[in-house]
Amino acid sequence: MAVERASQWLWAPSVWLPPNVTWESFEQEREVGGALVAPDSYARFSDLLYPLPVCLAMSVLRCLVERAVFRPLGLWLGLREGPRRPPPPVEVLEAAYSGARGMARGQVEELARQTNLSYLQVERWLRQRRQVDQPTTLSKFQETGWRWTFYLSALVYGAWCLWPKPWFADIHHCWIDYPFHQVDTDVRVYYIVELSFYWSLMISQFFDVKRKDFWEMFIHHNVTIALISLSWVTHFTRVGTLVILVHDCSDHLLELAKMLKYAKCKLFCDVPASDVMFILFAITWVVTRCGVFPAWILYSTLVDASTFLTLFPLYYVFLVLLGLLQLLNLVWTFMLVKAIQAAINDQEIKDTREDSDASSLEEDENYNSQLKKLE
Repeated sequence: MAVERASQWLWAPSVWLPPNVTWESFEQEREVGGALVAPDSYARFSDLLYPLPVCLAMSVLRCLVERAVFRPLGLWLGLREGPRRPPPPVEVLEAAYSGARGMARGQVEELARQTNLSYLQVERWLRQRRQVDQPTTLSKFQETGWRWTFYLSALVYGAWCLWPKPWFADIHHCWIDYPFHQVDTDVRVYYIVELSFYWSLMISQFFDVKRKDFWEMFIHHNVTIALISLSWVTHFTRVGTLVILVHDCSDHLLELAKMLKYAKCKLFCDVPASDVMFILFAITWVVTRCGVFPAWILYSTLVDASTFLTLFPLYYVFLVLLGLLQLLNLVWTFMLVKAIQAAINDQEIKDTREDSDASSLEEDENYNSQLKKLE
């Protein structure tokens, strides 16, 4: 009985739908915008089950694309996948490395005393040991190639799908006749494929190359899945497609820039092709995620929607998720600016490293001979 009451409260139309609209309202044919809309043309909660098997199929497709397309391409471009040479085995250092990947200065100094090595030599051993566990450039090229393939395909399909839609030219159509919006087959496919991809990303993130923005990406994938799912159930599919399209505009450029960097491709005057592509990515990112998204979509959701429909609880949840997504966009924009600053100051960074290497050269000359005594 308690479960039944909880279910009734959870799926109460007053929570999910505007006033005077119930779930039964979508079970009958009605005239919307001068055309009859059949009940099976609406978005349904059960449709969210389709991305689960599609997600599995997409994972299989990813393996095929990486191994059959981007692995041969990477090898042809000169990338090699060979086992990295491990440092000479030292039991004390291996035990310490297995127990703690990130070590404080005091820990490294203690290991240096135990092994009769210098501080710099212990650091070098740990650095070489970490490199053995790092993915090769070829494996990163394959992973990036798959994401580039999807993002570019999704952008092309999304643009083709939404170009003739009335809400693409006039965003007010996202709210006109709401919530009785017919979902065309192309939009249905667009939603299912995008949701399947982000489900696969959230799962594979724990097995792919670990990156500095791991938790930001984890939050992003969960927010995206929640946004896509919620917009589907609450019939915000029109504005949902616009959000997806805007966020797909820059991703493929970033993945292509990474691929060009791994392959070390050059343009005229030996300018790295990855730098040019990264500049295009940065411009597209700022324009779409810091300009178009807040000024066009967020503004319309916050201001225009209230003039066409009576607001309800899940609308506010949807608005909060959009705001959280924009907050993540701003965080990543800050990281992007930092990356550009680092690239501008790259020469100074290289000079500092060269000085450090020169000062420790004499120490490193005895590195291998001292390690051999410990074997």
